[in-house]
Parts: sequence; C-alpha cells; structure tokens
Amino acid sequence: LLAVQCSNKSVCVFLVATYTDGQPTENAEWFCKWLEEASTDFRYGKTYLRGLRYAVFGLGNSVYVGHYNTVGKDVDKWLWMLSGMRILTRGEGDCNVTKSRNGSVQADFQAWKVKFLSRLQDLAKGEKKSSTGSCKSGSGSCKSRTKRSQGQSEEEKAALHDNFEAELVESSSDEEESALPEESQSGSVVDVEDLGRIMNSVRKAKVSLQPTTHLTLMLFFYLCYHSSLQKRKILPRLFSMLRGRGGCYKHTFYGIESHRCMETTPSLACANKCVFCWRHHTNPVGTEWHWKMDPAEKILQDALEKHQNMIRQFRGVPGVKQERYEEGLAVKHCALSLVGEPIMYPEINAFLRLLHTHRISSFLVTNAQFPQEIRNLVPVTQLYVSVDASTKDSLKKIDRPLFRDFWPRFLDSLKALGEKRQRTVYRLTLVKAWNVEELQAYSDLIALGQPDFIEVKGVTYCGESSASSLTMANVPWHQEVVAFVQQLADMLPQYEIACEHEHSNCLLIAHTKFKVDGEWWTWIDYERFQELVEAHERSGGQRSFSALDYTARTPGWALFGAHEQGFDPADTRFQRRNKTKDISGC
Repeated sequence: LLAVQCSNKSVCVFLVATYTDGQPTENAEWFCKWLEEASTDFRYGKTYLRGLRYAVFGLGNSVYVGHYNTVGKDVDKWLWMLSGMRILTRGEGDCNVTKSRNGSVQADFQAWKVKFLSRLQDLAKGEKKSSTGSCKSGSGSCKSRTKRSQGQSEEEKAALHDNFEAELVESSSDEEESALPEESQSGSVVDVEDLGRIMNSVRKAKVSLQPTTHLTLMLFFYLCYHSSLQKRKILPRLFSMLRGRGGCYKHTFYGIESHRCMETTPSLACANKCVFCWRHHTNPVGTEWHWKMDPAEKILQDALEKHQNMIRQFRGVPGVKQERYEEGLAVKHCALSLVGEPIMYPEINAFLRLLHTHRISSFLVTNAQFPQEIRNLVPVTQLYVSVDASTKDSLKKIDRPLFRDFWPRFLDSLKALGEKRQRTVYRLTLVKAWNVEELQAYSDLIALGQPDFIEVKGVTYCGESSASSLTMANVPWHQEVVAFVQQLADMLPQYEIACEHEHSNCLLIAHTKFKVDGEWWTWIDYERFQELVEAHERSGGQRSFSALDYTARTPGWALFGAHEQGFDPADTRFQRRNKTKDISGC
C-alpha cells in the first residue's frame, strides 16, 4: 500500500503511540515489524519508498525516560531509510504535562497540526504552479524551474541525511495563539485515545486533519484549578441510593451510606497506567509530586461545597426520597479513590486529619508503589492497597508502573500495610485471561501483608481505548468471580468468605478474627472510630487503637449465601424487563 502512494501525489501521515517498554500498540505491531525489516532488507532496496511524502506525529510520555516516543522515532527513521520524503519534521506529543512543550499532548498535536496544514498548502501551491507543457519556446522558464526544483530536492535530501541524527522534533513554542485553528480557540478538546481516529479522515489527494469535537460523558466537578486538579464524580450508586434503589458494595460490606459518601482525590497524578483505568490515561502520571499544591483546607472546603451543590440538583427529581436528600447534604464518608494516587499529595496527613475533625470517615486507596508514605500515614478508617496481579510479570503487564523497581516497592508496600493497626484491605481486580490463574501467588501475597479484608471484584469495562487492549471478553461473570474467591479462600487458613454484592460483581473475604460467636462483624462503628481517632490525636499519637475496636455486626442480608445477594431489603430493587440472561457480571 505504501509503495502505491509513491506514484501519486498523496501525503501519508503516521500517528503512532509508544506502548509498554517502548513497543508499538497492538494494532501497529505488524506494520512496525514489516517496516523495520524492509528498511534493512536488500530485496526491497534503499529506494523502495522513493516518491513517498510523509509526516510522523508520535505519542508518548517523557516519564518513561528510556522509551519516550520510541515508536514515532523508529517509524520516521525507517521511512527515511527507504527513501521516503519527510515533508515536516517529526512532531511529538507528551502526556507528561510538566515536560510538554505546549502544556498537554492535545496542545502539542494542535501546534504540530498548524504547521502541517501550512506545509500542505505550500505543497499544493507548488503543484499548481508546476509545468503544464504549454511554455513558450525559448523562454526556458519550465526548464529552469525544473532544474531549481530538482536542485532543491537534492538539497532537501542532503539536509535530511545530515540532520536526521540531530533528533528532528517539531516544536511549536513560537506559535502565536492567533495562528491556531478555530476549534482550538473555542475550547474543543480531542482525547489522547481518539487521536488515532483522525487518520480515518485522511484520503488520497485530500488530507483533512480537522478532528471532530469529542464529547465524553464524565459527570464530575472541578474543585480547584491548579496542576493538582481535584474532581468529584457523580456516582450512579449515589443517585440510586437517593431514590431508595440500593447502594454500592461498600454499603453491603461496611455499612457506608452511599448518598453521604464523597468520592474525591487530592492528586490526579498516578505512578501506574493500569489497563483498566476508567480515565483512559488522560490524567497525568509521575513518580513524584511536580505540581502546584492546593492547601488541604481548600480541597476539603471545595469538595464539601461541590458535594452539597450536586445533591441539591436532585431536589424535586421524581423518585428521590426527601429523607435521603436531606441526609445526602451532610457528608459522612470520604473515599479517596476517584483517580490517581492520593498518597502522592504532600499534605495527605493534614487532609486526613481535617476529615476526621469534621467527623468524616476516611477510605484511602493506594496502588502499592509508595511504601514509606504508607508507613507515615496517620490512622485511616480503612486503608486499601490495590493488588492487581500477584507476579512481577503480570503486574508489569496490567498496571504498567513507572518505577523501574516497581516489584520491590510493591512487596514493601504490602509489608507496610501489615504494620498498620487499623483496618486494612487488599483490593483484587480480576481481569479474565490476565490474572485469574495465579491463586497460589495471591495466597503468598496475602500471607505477606495479612490484611483484615480482601475485596475481589471483576474488572469493569469502561469502553474501547487505544491506550488499552481490554475488551468485554476480559470481564468475568459473577459466577466466575465466586468460583475464584471460593478457591482462594480454601487456600487461606485464617480467612473465610463473609459478604457478597452481586450487582457490583464483588465479594469480601474477611479474617476470622472478625467472626465473633459465629457472627460476622465487618461493618464499621463510625462514631466509635471518631472517638478513638480523637483520643489518638489528643495524646500526640501515644494512645493507639486497632481494627477490632470499632467493628459493628454485619446484617444477614449482606452475608455470602443470603438470597438477597447483598441488596439491602430496606430498598427497592428494579430488575431489567424481559431479562433473559444473567448479566450481573457486566
């Protein structure tokens, strides 16, 4: 196909992303392999793509120092080695907002696109002025023009050859704002994962790189406006709880009131790029804090205000219960798990203390890459560690961590969790065909950290993304999750299955110390926790307390094996009409 483009006037544009370990994305693997082999294969020859006009824009993240935009650089090099003619220096989009030339990967692309379109116009003008064979004899104009164009071509080839190793990268720092296209000035945004779709608009003899505005339904509010953006997402379970249609699995497992739970994060940044990330990797990544820091007081104040404003939007909505509406205005829980790595926030302990001062319980989730920060944490109502895989290879494949020493950090984080006296949880996300066969390895990790609880949940498919190869085929059915949990529990002598929330495709394994006289006590006495943490703070940390000091009895409907399967009978369950197949695992 590329060879065909050499004989016409097309311009080929290559938008390529660098994936794990500097490799191309799955849909580009074959092409990159073929191009690399062709560039050194004598059977093709060094002039195989002579006449091909091309431009390359690479997508990468400079946090991965050794592999930044490797694929874009390689594709550019291989095309040049086959005598392709580069019409514009290679552009590079950087997902690392602190290093991006224009502040974001979208802005990098927009700046490069301006120059690319300008270059296309120049090429089109040049072709229109080319000889038509109707020159007057003796003028010599066509001949001289041909000679000049041939000379210019040779000079351009020579310049490309001399400067190739000088890392030709498109820089747009000198672009004026007024030169940007109309949609850029109007605030149109193209998601990183959608850039590849722009290639669908490229046609022979006509190149259109005008991306359609991409609308993504993400229901959240911006709380602050610095590089440490905070967001507050409207959870479907919150709306459901307001209408008396059931809460999330945390209500079943721990007694959380979903409509009074404020989910937020003090840090959008993360040290992983997990394949199942619901944000499709549009949030920043990093191994340390690089951004302007919002004070803990401001984050909490704005989060509470936005939560209340959000609840007020449901006033008068059909089905919303008045008593639930009034309860929802008073935040009782805070889940620091919306996106990113909350523990990276430098003032995380101050933020936790503020929550407890307002008598708000704290549920903090960390991705097990910051062991020292875990050790430094003040008491948390419940501390989670995401255990997305049980071996070094599978963790690298699923979480795609930034740290080179990610595995020692992971293991040390589990040890740090085991040193905590308050409630601790392992969160296991099952990805079918990726990590569901590692039972013995999971068992070993549980023995290392000795968590109080183990949540096992089937992965939630968040839609197609070029940043991940995850599909609906990777989502396990609820029966498959149950089977996995039963096998895992049988391998853990001090643990048993305690609770189930079928609608969330989730089960809870609990340490038997929470089973008193045959009854499970997995729920939390939130008022008792506030009393204990207040006494702890007054004593300067001398007066400690344990997870068993603030337990509450688990109701029968929440237990594994109950016919309610984790749905609170105080609420009303709405089933799908004409339901012919159990889709609870979806």
